[in-house]
Amino acid sequence: MIVKDILTAKGREVATISPTATLADAAKTLAERRIGALVVTGAGKRVIGIVSERDIVRILAARGKAALGLSLTEVMTRKVVSCVETDTVSAIMEHMTSGKFRHIPVLDGERLAGIISIGDVVKLRLHEMETEQSALRDYIQTA
Repeated sequence: MIVKDILTAKGREVATISPTATLADAAKTLAERRIGALVVTGAGKRVIGIVSERDIVRILAARGKAALGLSLTEVMTRKVVSCVETDTVSAIMEHMTSGKFRHIPVLDGERLAGIISIGDVVKLRLHEMETEQSALRDYIQTA
């Protein structure tokens, strides 16, 4: 399976936020949309960073509630690991595990084409396992 399979199933909508937004704005958007990360986009919707629930917790722990007024340019993760639609789900799982992150933007050239979460990967993997199990059960019954 490849990343494109996940995007086909879940859709390509990506929650984005401006780099000039505050950490409080990001936290509010994450809570309202019930998601775990926002892609920070600059001119031309180019990916310039990402901010996740984990990022917010770390910053609040380090700087206290005053951190809520900081702009995302001060606190976002700038080194964003991304993927393309033709990457395998196995490769994405490996990147997420080794990098200890749960969200990975999908790019088409420089354009943001979607986002994959660890939940999306697990859901796809469970579906694959159920399909395999069903096929094996059918094979055994007809053998």
